[in-house]
Amino acid sequence: MNITLDEAAKERLSAHLGADKILLLTFEDGVGPYSQHAMIHMQTQFSINVISNEMEKADYDEKIPSEIGDFWIKGYSKEDLQAEMRIKFNPRLSTLSLSGEGGMIDDNLGFIDFTKN
Repeated sequence: MNITLDEAAKERLSAHLGADKILLLTFEDGVGPYSQHAMIHMQTQFSINVISNEMEKADYDEKIPSEIGDFWIKGYSKEDLQAEMRIKFNPRLSTLSLSGEGGMIDDNLGFIDFTKN
C-alpha cells in the first residue's frame, strides 16, 4: 500500500507536522480515541488526524508510507482501502479527498490536529 499526495495536500498537511507528530488515517467507526463517530450510514468515511508521539495510538497497528511520512491505520480498515491511493486538495470546496485505483474512497476526508488546543 502507498499514499501519494498532490502538492496542495502536501502543503496543507505538512504545516501541521514535525519530528514529534504522527499521521493517522482514521476509519470513522467509533473505535479508539480519535474516531469521531460510528458509521450510521452506508458511506465509508475516513479522516486524517495528527497526534503527538506521546498520545495513545494502540488501535493503530499498521502503517502506509507517503511522501510526508507514514499514515498509521487500524489494520482492519485495509479492507476499505486500496493498494495505490491518492490524497488531493480541492481548492474550490476547500476539502481533501481519498481515492485509489478503483475510484473514490472518501470525497470529503476530515482533518483534525489533536495536538492543537
